[in-house]
Amino acid sequence: MPPIFKALATIMAWILWIVSIVMGFSAFIMGLVTGSLYSTTGPAPMILPAIWAVAGFDAIGAVVIMLLRKKME
Repeated sequence: MPPIFKALATIMAWILWIVSIVMGFSAFIMGLVTGSLYSTTGPAPMILPAIWAVAGFDAIGAVVIMLLRKKME
């Protein structure tokens, strides 16, 4: 397998990992700033768990890409 695929897999894994961290922390901070994360007056908006789920899937995707990259060796 050409070495360019290994480099592209590494870049994509890092991009997914960084995006998942940024999305997860931004959703957490957004929930804290708006007060919807710890409010007891009403249910929390469903956007926060949805963003955390997408961030989790991105993190899992980064791990899968790194496992596939390791198998390219």
